[in-house]
Amino acid sequence: MAIASNPHRSAGLQRQPAILLGLVLFCASAMVLRLGWLQLLHGSENRERADENRIRLLARNPVRGRILDRHGQVLVSSRLIYSLYLQPKDLPQGTWPALRDRLSGLLNIPQKQLEQRKRRGPGKQEYRIELASELTPEQVLRFREQASDLRGAQVDLDVVRSYPHGSLGAHTLGYTQPITEQEYKVLAKRGYKIRDRIGRIGVEAAYEKHLRGTWGGQMVEVNAMGEIQRVLGDRPSKAGKDLVVTLDLPLQRAAEAALKGKPGGAIVALNPRTGAILALASRPTFDPNFFSKLITTQKEYDALFSNPKKPLLSRAMNPYDPGSTWKPVTAMAGMESGQFPPDTKLHTTACITYGGHCFPDHNGAGFGHIGYADALRFSSNTFFYQVGVGVGSKALKQAADQLGFQQKTGIEIGWEESVGLVGDEDWAARGRGWTDPGTTPWIPEDMASASIGQSVVQITPLQLARAYAVFANGGWLVTPHLAAGDIDWMSPEHRTKVAMKPSTLQTIRE
Repeated sequence: MAIASNPHRSAGLQRQPAILLGLVLFCASAMVLRLGWLQLLHGSENRERADENRIRLLARNPVRGRILDRHGQVLVSSRLIYSLYLQPKDLPQGTWPALRDRLSGLLNIPQKQLEQRKRRGPGKQEYRIELASELTPEQVLRFREQASDLRGAQVDLDVVRSYPHGSLGAHTLGYTQPITEQEYKVLAKRGYKIRDRIGRIGVEAAYEKHLRGTWGGQMVEVNAMGEIQRVLGDRPSKAGKDLVVTLDLPLQRAAEAALKGKPGGAIVALNPRTGAILALASRPTFDPNFFSKLITTQKEYDALFSNPKKPLLSRAMNPYDPGSTWKPVTAMAGMESGQFPPDTKLHTTACITYGGHCFPDHNGAGFGHIGYADALRFSSNTFFYQVGVGVGSKALKQAADQLGFQQKTGIEIGWEESVGLVGDEDWAARGRGWTDPGTTPWIPEDMASASIGQSVVQITPLQLARAYAVFANGGWLVTPHLAAGDIDWMSPEHRTKVAMKPSTLQTIRE
């Protein structure tokens, strides 16, 4: 039987080699193009990525600069501590339980603590987990004697901030804390690491850039498993600069001693000519060494931050009724207005009625017919009621503004200070900050209270010290400061002449 051939099938078989060849050429061309794209167009970029996968930098934190008083006495320094670390990438698989038990027995650290710390993981540190901190010299020696048999574990030095005088000057000096992940997103561009610490308040925060130093590190090569193969280079960290502040350690101690046993209070001592702060104390206070502890419990944290006595609040830079310390401001307003010149004499009595209230003198009798010198010397209330009510709220506020009240003083740690309040008619008309405008008009009782620094006057001890410096130095409003640095604190930018009659200044000085 004859079988007829199929011409279409023959033609298809003849085309198969050409199709296969075309397919091979297409794939080869795609591979060549891809290799060219990777090698020629993006070669340097890919080489850099490969190096990043192969090379790691183990950071070394810098030693923060010391803070010294004006005589060179150490107020804040740093100290070295030994910490125990686990390096997971260097730990042979399945050997952790045995290593944990050996470390526990060797260093007398509970197995539970070691296990908890390991489970917490390395976080952003990537290459090591802190298992214990502040090891004793005996623990360090024991570890080093057997370090060769403790693969995956390491004892290393850490630097922590130290405040050798405890709570002395805590609000002024401040403290450091680890940066948050949110802060790291911004600070990473300025050379900060996720394990970095930053000044939170006080001098530590104000002079962060000066004190912090720069990180160093060790460059190591790792394999595909992340195991360290060799050390490629070492760059030492650069220590921060020391900072000399204006504080006087013996005077600061005296200020703290004067506040001891008091439920609350503040002391400010400054050089009236330059504005240099010699002592700045607040009570209740806290120990900034608390923030240098690598591990704190929630109970310890709450005892500080949820304390109703508010030990973290600086009383020196928060506002209070100044009381009779306000009377020189009222005296200035009286004389500068021209209504109560320096030779004014007024009759003082047991009390004077304003509105529906009789405002008393503190001795219950008054001091007779007296002038400014005796009124300030005896601190006569009824003398200054008459002056304050006589000149009015706007004249009193004008004098207060000239002396630096209702504004920040310019101190470097100014983000912590309040501007305070000196109430007047306009302030009352606006609603006094807590009600609708026009509903709380200024009344005579307000003016009497304002005359002796009560009720509608709230100022900070630092503002008051700055104002008194004006009378002490001959009429100059200075800028309180905690470090000299490169700033000329006697320049017009930081020291201005108060527009005050010489007779006013002389009378108050007397």
